[in-house]
Parts: sequence; C-alpha cells; structure tokens
Amino acid sequence: MAEYINIRGQSIEVVASDPANPTVGQIWYNSTSNTLKGLEYQAAAWASGGNLNTARYLGAGAGTQTAALLSAGATPGNFSSNATEEYDGSTWTSSGNVGAQRFALGGCGTQTAGLIFGGEGPGIGYTGATEAYNGSTWSPVNPMNTARYKIATSGVGTQTAGLCVAGNTDGATTTGATEEYDGTSWATSGSLNTPRENGIAFGIQTAGLCCSGLFAPPVVFYAATEEYNGATWTSVNSMNTARAGGAGAGIQTAGLAFGGSDSSPAVTAATEEYDGTSWTNTTSLPNATGNVNGGAGTQTAGLIFGGQVAGTATAGTFEYTGAGPVTKTITAS
Repeated sequence: MAEYINIRGQSIEVVASDPANPTVGQIWYNSTSNTLKGLEYQAAAWASGGNLNTARYLGAGAGTQTAALLSAGATPGNFSSNATEEYDGSTWTSSGNVGAQRFALGGCGTQTAGLIFGGEGPGIGYTGATEAYNGSTWSPVNPMNTARYKIATSGVGTQTAGLCVAGNTDGATTTGATEEYDGTSWATSGSLNTPRENGIAFGIQTAGLCCSGLFAPPVVFYAATEEYNGATWTSVNSMNTARAGGAGAGIQTAGLAFGGSDSSPAVTAATEEYDGTSWTNTTSLPNATGNVNGGAGTQTAGLIFGGQVAGTATAGTFEYTGAGPVTKTITAS
C-alpha cells in the first residue's frame, strides 16, 4: 500500500525563523513574518540601479555594490572631470572634488578610504599624481615613479596597500610596469609579461589579477590574463573575449569582468567570471558598454556605472547578482 508521503508529499515545516542551511527546493512557513518561503536556484542577472549625477567614462571606481566610489573621468566632449560621487546601493550623491581633474586613471580602496593615481588631464598631461580620500575630501600624497594613463581599471588593493598596473607612459608607449603603494610612497615591482593599456585589474596587493587590454600601435586586443603574487606576474588561462576598456570586480580566485571594446570600434556586453583557473561566460550586460569607469564589488555582487554606450557617455548603473541559491517569498501571483 502506498505511503502517505508518496501520495501527498512532505508537509511544510512551520518555523519562527528561516532555516540556517536550507536545500534548493525546500519550502517552509515563517510564522514570525507570516510568509511562505522557499529556496530556489537563481541565474546570474544584471539589474538597474540609480543613475550617476554626471554621465562620464574612464573614471576611477572603488568600493562595494552598496558603498561604491567614482572619481574623475571624462565627460561628453572629452572634458576631464574632478567630480566625486558615492553610491549607497540605490542613489549616487556628490562629494568632495579631486584636486587634479583627469581621466583614464587608476583607483582602489573603499568609499571612506579611497586612492586614485595617474591619468591625463589639462595642465598636467600624463601624470603620476596620487590622491587619498577620507570619505569627504581628497588630499595629495606622494606621486608614482612612472607617470601614465590608460591604467588597468577597477583597482587592486586598499588605500595603504595599493597596486598600479600597466598603462601608457607618453601617448605612444604601452607599459607593463607595476608599482606598489604602502600608504606613503610608491615602489617599483615586477612587470607584466604582456604590456598593455586599458586593461582590467582587481584583487589585493599580494594577490592581484590583470586581464584584457590592448597594445598599440598597431592595435592588438588581448584576452591574456596574469596573476600577481606580490612580486611577479604569471600568465594563466586567457579570457573568452579579448577586449580593452572594460571593468571588473572581485579577487584573484573569484573575479568578474564586463564590457569594453572587443575590436575597433565594436563594443561588447560580454561578462565573464573567473574561478582562479578559468573564465566562464555569464549573463551579458544590458547594454554593450565601452571605456567603462572602474567597477566595484565582488564576483557575486558587482557594479558597473557609466562608460560609453553607442559612443555616448552614460550615467547608467547596473548591479550584478551571481548565480546561486536564493530565498524567495512565495505569493499567490
């Protein structure tokens, strides 16, 4: 004779708080919130966030998905900016201006302890100028040893342990030069195996990653990826889509890369995740976006803001949620 559980299924557990470690497909009733809930597997997705106050591209990004920082960059008409904006997970708010307006610079750190370096701007040309942010104002600190712009974006490290990777030193020379910042001064470290500009970099000072970028002239787009151990760079598996001018987020063993140009002048929406060994294509950006501002966040909670869409500066912001189990409230609809 058939058992009751095989005819009617399992009963729904009534709990005062959500289970600590539910399994995918599990359903329960939360008596505290009076809601029926379940755990489902959700695909990776990009969702709209709040727009920037100033549309721009090639700025410096830092922070997390709910506490991001954008500094400087280029505005429509190729005018460099000194504006700073902070994101709280829904809205961008203007903050203290950077001291030297510029674009194609590098950045790292957090919303309350940021660092920007290099870039190009009016009156300063290609620069090694470095500034530190305390959550409201920027202050100049010791400059880099090698002035450069088109630095690998998205940021590696913190305000007191930062890393500057690659770039262009004079408008004609692509470099793989690497410098480490200790909170006071910059020191030259091991160079990339593949010099590049407009690449993507993320991670920490002793475990960084650099991918994509281009070499010019002639223009060659890269999918090449390298890992940094605090002293030297090692070539590892390449990305699926060669590109330049994209952005990323995360750490050396759990990275995210998105946007950029995959040929001249084509722009891509391709998004890839890195697991410490190989790259995997995931859900594409809502719009193909080039010359992206440095990104923010992690592999499972990334953030893109601004850049160029169809050749025009955008203020659009999109939040990335990685694939995985998600608790959902079950409703009649």
